[in-house]
Amino acid sequence: MKLDKPGQGRLAFASQDHPPIAVAKIGVLIANLGTPDNTDYWSMRRYLSEFLSDKRVIDYPRWLWQPLLQLIILSKRPFSSGEAYKSIWNEKDNESPLLTTTRSQFRKLSLHFQKSKYNEKIVMDFCMRYGNPSTESAIKRLQSQGCEKILFFPLYPQYAGPTSATANDQAFRVLMKMNWQPAFRTVPAYFDNPTYIKALANSIKEAYAEAKPKPEHLVVSYHGVPERYLLAGDPYHCHCQKTTRLLVNELNWGKKYCTTTFQSKFGPEKWVGPSTVDYVAELARTGKKNIAVVAPAFSSDCVETLEEINQEIAESFSEAGGSSFLYIPCLNDRDDHIEAFIEIIEKELAGWI
Repeated sequence: MKLDKPGQGRLAFASQDHPPIAVAKIGVLIANLGTPDNTDYWSMRRYLSEFLSDKRVIDYPRWLWQPLLQLIILSKRPFSSGEAYKSIWNEKDNESPLLTTTRSQFRKLSLHFQKSKYNEKIVMDFCMRYGNPSTESAIKRLQSQGCEKILFFPLYPQYAGPTSATANDQAFRVLMKMNWQPAFRTVPAYFDNPTYIKALANSIKEAYAEAKPKPEHLVVSYHGVPERYLLAGDPYHCHCQKTTRLLVNELNWGKKYCTTTFQSKFGPEKWVGPSTVDYVAELARTGKKNIAVVAPAFSSDCVETLEEINQEIAESFSEAGGSSFLYIPCLNDRDDHIEAFIEIIEKELAGWI
């Protein structure tokens, strides 16, 4: 192969006027939920419209849902959602904490693979299902760098249709438009990965060691889904229950010190429960004055954790008579969390590297 510039060359059998082709590499693309570009009305409206128009998120018939969404919900909700984002916004970098953390995770993973024996073989990137950087831009960027194989890693420990599946859907839609598709693999749910569970347990142990007073109860809060998703075969609820069970075993605690709950209910139908916001209030009313909350379904802190849990749910606990509310941050870019990601990535790349 004749090299034209670093990372590119011409195939030995190609004519001189054939365009340069990047040397074959493997792409690893981590994907998170998404973020608005800013907190103003139109930025929030664009983001919420994309998010709430996703059939994996809201599966009502379009003829019924879209007029309601576009004419009523999106005339008001961007204001309230914008205020929620403003309360947690990373003012220094003018971006959401989710974007800040996902970029940090990407950088730490990139640094690891740059220093590894796979240095010249693997290219890392990151994307969002909704908003920017988009899934399409990231996949095209990897292909332009010579990635003929791509490992796609949705950063959701538990599988769910509105998270893992829609992230994969979007990646597949990008592939459908490509003349030369890379070989493509998706990373499965990793809720039972021992390194992930150990990192989760470590974060709780560290938070408890510093807490004054010590929490009397741990609430393990997951993002909720309508109950019919469970009945239709979505494994998310089961994955959440097993995550808590493995976590309790790793902590070597009794079940009475820990409860699984669900947050972020939206719409009129019945959702899986118990509801986090109601449960913490009940704990306070029944004498548990010092509690902690952790959110294992989120790989990065975001509006659902920093605003909903640490503000709204904490307020519910306080108003019911609670004294000390401890929110334990997501694993974010902790070194042991990155170690879990590396272990998962290397396992899923088997046969390619």
